[in-house]
Amino acid sequence: MDDSIHVARVPASTSNCGPGFDTLGLALELYNEVRVQPRRSPGAVFQGEAAPFPPAAMAMVEDAAARFFEAAGVASFGFGFTITGDVPVARGLGSSVTLRAGILGGLNAAAGEPLDRESLVGIVTEIEGHPDNAAASILGGFCVARSDPATGAYRGTQRFPVNDDLVFAVVSPDFEIETNVSRLALPRQLPFADVVTSLNSLACLVATFATGRHELLAGAVTDRVHEPYRLPRIPGAEAAIDAGIGAGGFTGWLSGSGSSVLCAGPRGSGEAMREAMVKAFADHDVPGKGFVLRADNDGMTVRRE
Repeated sequence: MDDSIHVARVPASTSNCGPGFDTLGLALELYNEVRVQPRRSPGAVFQGEAAPFPPAAMAMVEDAAARFFEAAGVASFGFGFTITGDVPVARGLGSSVTLRAGILGGLNAAAGEPLDRESLVGIVTEIEGHPDNAAASILGGFCVARSDPATGAYRGTQRFPVNDDLVFAVVSPDFEIETNVSRLALPRQLPFADVVTSLNSLACLVATFATGRHELLAGAVTDRVHEPYRLPRIPGAEAAIDAGIGAGGFTGWLSGSGSSVLCAGPRGSGEAMREAMVKAFADHDVPGKGFVLRADNDGMTVRRE
């Protein structure tokens, strides 16, 4: 066991990307850092200045640690940790993954890296129930993640780097949405025609990122699986996506389960998209914070301090 401080830098992620429900994810240049240092005493201890650490988040940390030690087959050890960064909580940008993956990355480094990154994706997928955010934040780039149809277990990722010609404007409204709560809005059955439309869009979207022909994103994202049921519950969200496209974006989507929305556009369009999207939310009396971001192609990195 290496008792140095290990710092995991984990990018935010946008998931679903329209029609890719629980499948597609894309890492963004917005980060949280999780510092992990082994201790002689057992258990996890939050060492940040802001206390107390939220009980629900502490439960995430303890669960991730327990699963790591079991999967790695190493004797458990105590550790202190902190988390800092800019990824907003419960806004559909993978904040829970940055915490879980950061703990796993730090512990893995301290233990001599018994697990590879694909194994870490598998652990986070098991916890979260879907691999889209986990694959993107840990592996980087645009990710098509596969799950076992019977068990839901992680079965690997097809990953594509995203070049700097594409920029993303993301706006996070000033309210949280929990993924588990948002899923309650989804129907138990879908019309056949809606599924076909979404599958067509999904195939075109993946092909666009695979070939790097990002201009073909224009008009390519149509989802009828989850967005029609989630977007109306977020005041200003549909208007914000339309505004971003009107300001030069190729397309846009609800990020994860929300409340953030995202538009993708050509280089140089980011600030215009961001301003238009923030204004659209403001017109619905919803304040929001906007970002202009590029894709992160490296995924989680871990350094020793």
